[in-house]
Amino acid sequence: MIRKTASSAIASLAVLGLVSETAAGERAVECYEQVNRPSVYETVYENVLVSPAGQQVDYVPAIYGTRERVVQIVPQRVSYEIVPAVTHTIYRTVKVDDGGYSWEWRVIRGRKVLCKVRHKARYERVAETVVVQPESQRRVVSPAEYERVAEEVLVQPEQRRIVIVPASYQTVARRVVVSQGSSGWRRLHILRHCRY
Repeated sequence: MIRKTASSAIASLAVLGLVSETAAGERAVECYEQVNRPSVYETVYENVLVSPAGQQVDYVPAIYGTRERVVQIVPQRVSYEIVPAVTHTIYRTVKVDDGGYSWEWRVIRGRKVLCKVRHKARYERVAETVVVQPESQRRVVSPAEYERVAEEVLVQPEQRRIVIVPASYQTVARRVVVSQGSSGWRRLHILRHCRY
């Protein structure tokens, strides 16, 4: 409180001194400038408890093994299947049209005339399927089918284990004020203006 009062008084004196010098045209007797001192900070590190110590139960799962054995999955069976007929394709030429006569209009030397036209017999090659061996039935015996089957067997039962979990800490940084900032006045000597 005393420092603030003194600073205010010095500031008032400095202002009055400048005013009086300006007004009177005389040299200032004393001069001061304001000095600001910033706050000083420091980073400190501390260990902070993240999780307290405790106990944890771990379960070790049961261990299983496998055992193989042979089992019949499909019994012997008898079935009958159809053996399709064996066929053969032969080709032969047959008459499909006897030919004959027909009447049609034609233009010959600029004259339209009705003409009797003769048509030849027409033949085509046709395919014919013949049976070489008829369809038959055949007895089919399918043998029984076996498979190796794996069975699950318990080797070791489930186990429970208690584990001690230590406390967990974490280092955190924070800034703290070492000294608060302040402001004050410093006396100056300015050549030809202010003297001590």
